[in-house]
Amino acid sequence: SSVSITDNITVTFSEAMDTTYVTTSTSDTNCAGTIRVSSDNFSNCVRMSLEPLSSNSNKTFTLDPYDNLTVSTTYKTRVTTGVKDTAGNALSSQYETSTGFTTASSSSSLGVFVATGGNGDILRSTDNGSSFDNATSPTANRLRGVTFGNDIFAAGGVSGNIVRSTDNGSSFDNVTSPTASNLYGFTFGNNIFVVVGNSGNIVRSTDNGSSFDNVTSPTGKNLFGVTFGNDIFLGVGQSGNIVRSTDNGSSWDNATSPTGNNLRGIEFGNDIFVAVGVSGNIVRSTDNGSTFDNVTSPTGNKLLGVTFGNDIFVAVGDSGNIVRSTDNGSTFDNVTSPTGNGIKAVGFGNNTFVAFGDSGNIIRSTDNGSTWDNATSPTGNAIYGVAFSE
Repeated sequence: SSVSITDNITVTFSEAMDTTYVTTSTSDTNCAGTIRVSSDNFSNCVRMSLEPLSSNSNKTFTLDPYDNLTVSTTYKTRVTTGVKDTAGNALSSQYETSTGFTTASSSSSLGVFVATGGNGDILRSTDNGSSFDNATSPTANRLRGVTFGNDIFAAGGVSGNIVRSTDNGSSFDNVTSPTASNLYGFTFGNNIFVVVGNSGNIVRSTDNGSSFDNVTSPTGKNLFGVTFGNDIFLGVGQSGNIVRSTDNGSSWDNATSPTGNNLRGIEFGNDIFVAVGVSGNIVRSTDNGSTFDNVTSPTGNKLLGVTFGNDIFVAVGDSGNIVRSTDNGSTFDNVTSPTGNGIKAVGFGNNTFVAFGDSGNIIRSTDNGSTWDNATSPTGNAIYGVAFSE
């Protein structure tokens, strides 16, 4: 219940599937394809933006609705016997969710932005970033990064501090950390939290952030950012260092980097990884992070954060710099910024981009990053990280 109308729908099988036979309706609301979502007992079906995206070694498939779902509506999911596994076996009988899921009663309950910063600051917005309130923090240590997954917010920063919220960011508790090194980048994927930090430190949680363990790192250089996509974890950092894991963060290898500049943030979208850093450096991978190429940057300012939403990459940095790509990171253009303050983090949720930076500055865009306005901030401390609960 209370599912966001912007949420995607995922279906997970017990074995690898033949992606050729996992299809959905992308052209209209007719109930076509082998995975269908409907609010009227399948007389009509939800139109999807594209065919199901596979992950988890072709066991999990994600459907992205073409339009927002309807508020206060119950939807059911059906998988037909047309699906086949990689051995050619068809599903023996049609599957249909018994009760389905029900969307939130109003658009105001759609997701929460949580941002983290200096002096343990935790900010929270329940109105798509229009306003923020301070949440009670269990630490006075600077919190550098935050992420969301499995209904959990996990954040952390200076001296290895890690905090966790199980109530949508309303309250946080300290979590025992396996390191005293500063932590910078947080991400979530395949039910795993992964965090990177100073001296190549990498820590990982497989129990929803209740506990973390150290993972052997292939580098001693600082790692500042990490993300997940297509079953790949990628971290970036000092001197252009890029590290990569294909086994849920258990082991990592160095990836070849096209730059010696520090890379500060990395994001995934539309099968593309984009990383940004010092001197406006932007690099991009189209092969799941195996190789990266430099992208021409419209700025020489340091870029500190990058995010993806609605087929748009947005990166932010020093002097209020904002750059934007509408072609999967192939090219970027400068966007007019409402601030000259440094911007350290940017996030996306419910068709809204929100960015944060020095002196508690908050800016917001509701038109896919084309224009931005200042938002009122409850803090004067710098904000370093942001996540959205879908």
